Amino acid sequence: MQSPMNSKLVLAGVAATTFTGGVLVASGLDLTPGSHAAVFQQAPSRGDVKPVADLSDAFISIAESVTPAVVSIDAEKPGRRAAAGEGEVPEELRRLFPQFRGGPDDNAPVESRGSGFITAPEGYIITNNHVIQGATKINVVFQDNRHMVARLVGADPLTDIAVLKVDATRLPSVRMGSSEGSRIGEWVLAIGNPLDLGTTVTSGIISAKGRALPILQQSTGSRWAIEDFIQTDAPINPGNSGGPLVNLRGEVVGVNSAIASYTGFYSGYGFAVPIDLARRIADDLVRYGRVRRPALGVSITEVTPEDAEVYKLDRITGVVAQDFQENSPARRAGLQQGDVILTVEGKPIQHVGQFQRIVASFHPGDQVTLDVIRYGQRRQMRVQLSEAPPSESPQQVAQGPAAPPPADATGSKLGVAVAPLTADIARQLGYEPNAGGIVVTDVQPYGPAGRVGIRRGTRVLAVDGQPVNDVAAFRQAMARKRPGQVVSLLVQGGDQRSILNVRLPE
Repeated sequence: MQSPMNSKLVLAGVAATTFTGGVLVASGLDLTPGSHAAVFQQAPSRGDVKPVADLSDAFISIAESVTPAVVSIDAEKPGRRAAAGEGEVPEELRRLFPQFRGGPDDNAPVESRGSGFITAPEGYIITNNHVIQGATKINVVFQDNRHMVARLVGADPLTDIAVLKVDATRLPSVRMGSSEGSRIGEWVLAIGNPLDLGTTVTSGIISAKGRALPILQQSTGSRWAIEDFIQTDAPINPGNSGGPLVNLRGEVVGVNSAIASYTGFYSGYGFAVPIDLARRIADDLVRYGRVRRPALGVSITEVTPEDAEVYKLDRITGVVAQDFQENSPARRAGLQQGDVILTVEGKPIQHVGQFQRIVASFHPGDQVTLDVIRYGQRRQMRVQLSEAPPSESPQQVAQGPAAPPPADATGSKLGVAVAPLTADIARQLGYEPNAGGIVVTDVQPYGPAGRVGIRRGTRVLAVDGQPVNDVAAFRQAMARKRPGQVVSLLVQGGDQRSILNVRLPE
């Protein structure tokens, strides 16, 4: 039976033949008006097309240079049969299209297919963790159709990077570039093996940098997951994962990793792990077999317009220090909750993912300089990075069965209801039984508090820097606030404390 893909190609061929036949018939019957049929357009001058021809030549040169170092990866995994690509096709498509369904035995081993690129002649290969995760056997196919079994050197789910090794020498390898120096609007090529078609080169530009997607944090449940992707419109499809994103100098600037699509196929938005981060992770995996992750020991959040008003910032930029881990080097260096970190080693910080990526470029034991703003006052501090724990359980945020609030305990300006945190409720929510204070028992989904992440089970510790130990103190603090003003709340969820600045409705 002919596959749908082949059917499409055949139909395209029929359409092309029909069109050609129509031209021939029209020419033979002289159906074109007047003498224009015999007039041929003048070819454009070489000078007119030279810029485009030069770009085309550059694409050709890059493809010829890089593709020998790009490999196809077949990872054998237990479980349900997956479609050609990476097993990433949504369940809805599996039900609708037979080629995406499992075989008679859905528990039989299946192949997850992706791409990779050779980084050293001795056989080291970078790919995505999700391509090989859970694999019992990894087979690498080279451009000359040689097949080799690869061993897994190491993998890091928190950045979606993995390193493989094949027993070979004198292999062609890629040249590494710098993602830090890449620019929005720059031409790039995506090279890989999409949809089981074989080596494919597509072109586009860098559409954006510093894109945060929820995929890694959701899949790992870890605060250490780094999401700071390069966005490109170069077509990327299932099977491209792990392949290189290359600039016009033939240098790898990213590792193609994900697409934003409702169908599971290219919709104009592809994402790549920056190569500077990928190299840092790969070097650790080769040297230590794991990632030695540097840490400041501080949890951070994006700066909001309300934060900028409270902390007296000139611009809405940087990240806010919220809470500190035990033995935090940042706290020892003098960083405080509510400080806004503007730069790390002179590099401006715009968002959380960028901050994490820049810190991750260093090693445990390195010292970094932070420029911070503390309620309008600029400060500088030097911090020695510690090593993050090798593994961490997902962070749990308290949210649970609190008793309905009494009628007069509702903070209507914020869109929340609060009640005393009794010992019984504290135990249900995972707080110390004698924690005391007040707890949020209801939240309006689209109210001011709900929009900043406050939820049922959140403990309220202070309002505008003043402790609130009971419902009456909370009500008095809120009564002093006028519509349109920003209220600063110190809250706790699970074992994490943070400051949330909320603007009250007009």
